[in-house]
Amino acid sequence: MRIGVIGAGQLGGTLARWCAESGHDVAVTSRHPERLRKQMDHEDVPLRVMAIPQAAAFADVIIFSPNWSSAHEAVEMTRGVIADKVVIDATNPDVPESVSGLEILMDWAPEAHWAKAFNTVSTDVLSRRRGHDPLLTEYVCTDQRDAREATAQIIRDIGFAPVYAGGAHAALLTETGGPLRMREVDVKDATDALAEALAVLH
Repeated sequence: MRIGVIGAGQLGGTLARWCAESGHDVAVTSRHPERLRKQMDHEDVPLRVMAIPQAAAFADVIIFSPNWSSAHEAVEMTRGVIADKVVIDATNPDVPESVSGLEILMDWAPEAHWAKAFNTVSTDVLSRRRGHDPLLTEYVCTDQRDAREATAQIIRDIGFAPVYAGGAHAALLTETGGPLRMREVDVKDATDALAEALAVLH
């Protein structure tokens, strides 16, 4: 699978490396590709470095992890090339509690097939738990089957357990202030944790 990672910070860069280690063809992005390319020269896994529009065009699936303050600009830079592509939102926006950041992104770019994942725990926790039994849960929120399937595949490939948490509105559970945010959940406990979170939401 060709994966483009928009946002090469700690989370985005880590996910990019893990995806490459898992055999995917991965491009990481920056508004300053040459600067990022120098950093990536020291990586022990093959990562392409591209500008945001080129990486979005290259990818079959996009992992979207810029700072929220840059999210709208990043979406605008991909305009016209993310139609019908799966885009996995890994951001944690500070938005009104009545709407999820995922729903805002869907409003900005309705032509993409959006999902939410990789945003509930820190990169340190992900690194510590990756591939170890019991597997760490990665909740997936989406309204589209292809986005759910592609996101779940990537989650499995890099060493976690995908658990479907609901549609786009359910992303409120996993985002800033949500009951699943910063909660380290083993896959064996995922259903109970989700039920508790849904009770809080409703």
